[in-house]
Parts: sequence; structure tokens; C-alpha cells
Amino acid sequence: MKKEVERVEAAIAAAMEGESCAIVSSGDAGIYAMAGLVFEMCQKKGIAIRAPRPDGASNDGALLIEVIPGIPALAAGAALLGAPLTHDFAAISLSDLLTPWELIERRLDAAAGADFVIAIYNPKSKRRSGHLETAQQILLRHRDPGTPVGIVTGAMRENQRVVITTLAELHHAEVDMQTTVFIGNSTTFAYQGHMITPRGYAKKYDLESEQKRHA
Repeated sequence: MKKEVERVEAAIAAAMEGESCAIVSSGDAGIYAMAGLVFEMCQKKGIAIRAPRPDGASNDGALLIEVIPGIPALAAGAALLGAPLTHDFAAISLSDLLTPWELIERRLDAAAGADFVIAIYNPKSKRRSGHLETAQQILLRHRDPGTPVGIVTGAMRENQRVVITTLAELHHAEVDMQTTVFIGNSTTFAYQGHMITPRGYAKKYDLESEQKRHA
């Protein structure tokens, strides 16, 4: 953390010298991670770049950049919870290191008002101990206190912890920078230890008899 620019600078320098190198990010490199900074710094430096081509052909003088997809925390966490992201959702980071807190508050309010399921990244650090509680109060303006909330820490790692609580009790949750918080929308429900957001099939089909409803 806080060494991102130095890491990308070193990788670009190595690549420009003809070496192959990799910048490793947890989760997916393109989601709250390093891929964007690589492209941004190349643009600022005026470096010609190219993507891999199926035929293996190359453009002389252009830097080859390949982004390898990974499994983001919201996908890993959702799998552990059940199916909280089956309908439209928004991902919002509570870290104000690079984004003004006023903008984060506006995004939280807008996403909650539009009834998105919300995946919250970076909910708490030593310096930002109160941001999650502020977010909770913003969300409670739009959501029922009983709205299911999934708390996943260290998804797919040795320190993995999965808890389902409610929006009213969110301020009691144990969270850190490895935690992703899933706030349900108005239709999300908890069922036998799982968190589910319906896609809308029950409005079109009789799920009990598996027969299509006829208008």
C-alpha cells in the first residue's frame, strides 16, 4: 500500500528494456487495483501500448500490456454468501485516500436510493474507523433496518470469515481492509444461512409448481 506508483514505474522501466514482468494484485487487477494505473502512467509518459493479438503479431516499438482477469472480492464473497448479486448492484469503496469523502457519500446515497445491492470495499482501517457507521446511516435513509447484510473477510483465504447480519446491526460487525460488505436491496432475503437477491423469476413463473404463469 502507498507504493503503487513506484511499483508501476519499476515495471514500465523493465518492460521498456525488453524484459517480461508482472504486476500482481489481489482479486482482479482491473477492480480497485493496479491495471488502471499502468495504463494511466503510460498515457502520461506518451508510451505507445498494444494489447495481445490472436495471431501473435506485434507492433514494433509498442509496449505489450496484457491484463489477466482474476476473481474479485465481490465475486468470491458473493459465492460464499449464496447469491446476493443476482440483480443490479453497485461497488463502492469507503477509502477516501484517493476519492473525496463527500463524493463517496453522494455515491452511497444515490446507489441506496436507486435500490442497488451495494458491495462495499475497504470498509474500515485504523485511520478510517467511523466511515462504515456513516455509510450505515446513509443507507438507513433508504433501506429497512432488517435488510440482510453479508460480511465476508478473507474470502477463499485461510482467515476466511462469513457472517450474515442486518443493516441495523452493521455497526457491530467486525470488519477490516480484507472485508467486503454486501448490503441487500429491498427484495434481498436471508434463507438458511445464505443471502439471496431474487432476479425476478417469481414475477413471471410459478416457482412452486414450475409452471409458467399465463397472463
